[in-house]
Amino acid sequence: MCMSSFSSFFRTPFGLHGDATVPNTDNQTIDETQKDKSTALSVYLLERRIDCMSISSIVEAIHKACRENKKITVANYNIHSFNLSMQLPWYYEFLQSAEIANCDSVGILKAIGYMGLDLPLDFRTSYTLLMPKVLESCNNKNYSVFLLGGKPQCLETAINNLQIKYPRVNFAGHHGYFDKRDKFANQSAVEQINKFKPNVLIVGMGMPIQEQWVQQHRHSLQVNTIMLGGAIIDRMAGIVPDCPHIISDAGLEWFYRFCREPKRLAARYLLGNPAFALHIALAMFNKMSLRVELTPKLENFDL
Repeated sequence: MCMSSFSSFFRTPFGLHGDATVPNTDNQTIDETQKDKSTALSVYLLERRIDCMSISSIVEAIHKACRENKKITVANYNIHSFNLSMQLPWYYEFLQSAEIANCDSVGILKAIGYMGLDLPLDFRTSYTLLMPKVLESCNNKNYSVFLLGGKPQCLETAINNLQIKYPRVNFAGHHGYFDKRDKFANQSAVEQINKFKPNVLIVGMGMPIQEQWVQQHRHSLQVNTIMLGGAIIDRMAGIVPDCPHIISDAGLEWFYRFCREPKRLAARYLLGNPAFALHIALAMFNKMSLRVELTPKLENFDL
């Protein structure tokens, strides 16, 4: 790998397509017939399983879980969660155990492209794009949705906003400002969720708190789908605006977020993005750094 290629990757902090090949895969590119919206595949980047699926495929997986009264977890990989999976063994195991760990970042797609596998932008299924489609479908099917997270007033505003926009969805919620170390506080939250018995549970407590909470209580939750949403409840309340699509599609959502909250996000982006770039650059010397399964991991779960 030449120095100009490495510096270009490090500067963007997302990476550019280089001359790398994809080891141990039958196909090193996804041809045009495979780029349609029904395509789904699992890409293992440094052994992290990233499910590259269209939004419609994820929505259909959620509906299947609801129809068959099964339980699935929809987690996601962006640069921050990828870095956390490199630092925290339990976090890596959680993401690997999720039925879906979708690609939530242009940066992840560019890193995969840098390793030699070009994928369409359709496989970037950030919650800004995914959540409206999920809620529209829930509205069409009269599903119930429970929000867990956010401050009490923020949660109330989010539910009010959503009820207006999706009137056929039955919404409820519980704020996220309770002691996660307290057995009785956790039990109370779980009992409230189970009493409501939602089709979809959206957990928005931020990484890695939300993943840790779900990992500890997933077996007790009587829901069909658990979605990990980060700051999604703040966005639903209108406190945090969605990134404009033109900025997000360019791979600069991180910069948009950083400009809005520099103090809170400085470490995540100014340290995290270069760290991710370094991981990917060094991965060029690892023959097992990227592999592909054209049959997504989701199909192997008992839904």
